[in-house]
Amino acid sequence: MKSLHEMGVAELAQALRSKHLSSVEATQQLLARVEAQAGLGAFLHVARDAALASAQAADARIAAGEAGALIGVPLAHKDIYVTADMPTTAGSKILANYQSPFDATVVARLKVAGTVSLGKLNCDEFAMGSANENSAYGPAHNPWDRSRVPGGSSGGSAVAVAARLVPASTGTDTGGSIRQPASFTGITGIKPTYGVCSRFGMIAFASSLDQAGPMARSAEDCALLLSAMSGFDERDATSIQQPPQDFHAQMLAAREGASAAQPLKGLRIGLPKEFFPAALSADVNSAVRQGLAELEKLGATLVEVSLPRTELAIPVYYIIAPAEASSNLSRFDGVKFGHRAAKYDDLLDMYKKTRAEGFGAEVKRRIMIGSYVLSHGYYDAYYLQAQKLRRMIADDFQQAFQHCDLIAGPVAPSVAWKAGEGAEDPVKAYLADIFTLPGSLAGLPGMSVPCGFGEGGMPVGLQLLGNYFKEGQLLHAAHALQQATDWHLAAPGGI
Repeated sequence: MKSLHEMGVAELAQALRSKHLSSVEATQQLLARVEAQAGLGAFLHVARDAALASAQAADARIAAGEAGALIGVPLAHKDIYVTADMPTTAGSKILANYQSPFDATVVARLKVAGTVSLGKLNCDEFAMGSANENSAYGPAHNPWDRSRVPGGSSGGSAVAVAARLVPASTGTDTGGSIRQPASFTGITGIKPTYGVCSRFGMIAFASSLDQAGPMARSAEDCALLLSAMSGFDERDATSIQQPPQDFHAQMLAAREGASAAQPLKGLRIGLPKEFFPAALSADVNSAVRQGLAELEKLGATLVEVSLPRTELAIPVYYIIAPAEASSNLSRFDGVKFGHRAAKYDDLLDMYKKTRAEGFGAEVKRRIMIGSYVLSHGYYDAYYLQAQKLRRMIADDFQQAFQHCDLIAGPVAPSVAWKAGEGAEDPVKAYLADIFTLPGSLAGLPGMSVPCGFGEGGMPVGLQLLGNYFKEGQLLHAAHALQQATDWHLAAPGGI
């Protein structure tokens, strides 16, 4: 049997059901790893006692013969989800020591499924960033090369999985915050269709874009987690009213009905010419092409398509997202919860000093941009125009899907960059989201799947995008690729 650190979710769940390993034993071993690798900056809070109690309860459920694909499996949550038994900071000083009276729906559903939460994971403040360097509690470090960023905003979630601290974690994706860190750390992550997972209890950045998703080592593991996380929630007005889906069963069913040698026979994969510009680094291009070649061997057909408004995704996103952030973050004023300035003259002075002390530079930058584009005289010129372009970007995808079933390309233009490089030029960091933003603006499901290595031996992810509610098809394609290759099994050295 594999060691615990080599097991993904599916393998660990099988070991637990067969009694080869108890949840308490797995939890103890992983907690020890978390402590030993504290220098990676992945965790903001470790819930040791609560995790062991949950593991004991999971072992009792297994002993009683209760069935469940995730019972006893340890994981950890991005610190953007509120939790009743752990503090929630969203990576911000303004929420230091905040304790929620309830669990986010995603957290609650995974708890019901029997998972064991080891704690809360580092992230860019209010999920605003592409490097996990905007956290008020320090950066997370890429386990493949600690001098490099792990991506963001779900950087701690990616690091925890890549460093084998947990077999899986939760993340959120507003403009690429699951896919980009998954690519930078060599793991698998999926952002489902907007509305498939509830946003209730997820601290809002941009409400029309934020979406929950799992991060794990394989597509199969992601399918197991997504099945438990998803489903309609009446407390979230943007939640899609559809029955719960078993994405893992869908993935396996697609595999069973396909040729063993060519499980993707008949699948058309579109390659947008705009996703392979001259500016794409040669190492990333080579790795992505390598992944595409494997998909062809598995029976898929590659066809050229076009997403002509790709270059507009960055200006559109950085108008819409900050506009929504400026509204959502107005609730953090020091009145009812969170940080409050110690000295102030009156209510307005308290607001100003609290927010000046509590928010970091990137959050302030985005609030100011958002307030500007929503202000009188600029709303029509910026925000309204951006919304019109967003509709056109979504229409581009629908035109492309007339010629293909899935769309593929790079996740990011380069491998993970050195820590500190993005801080000097925020716009440069924004440009790194060029390939993930279009799918987010359209609300489409997307994945990052390991496809090789680039400069410095750093991981590279292949991005797969599907049409609305085609998560099963995405997971099938990713699973087929991972059954034929071993890129997703590679682990950073020295951990």
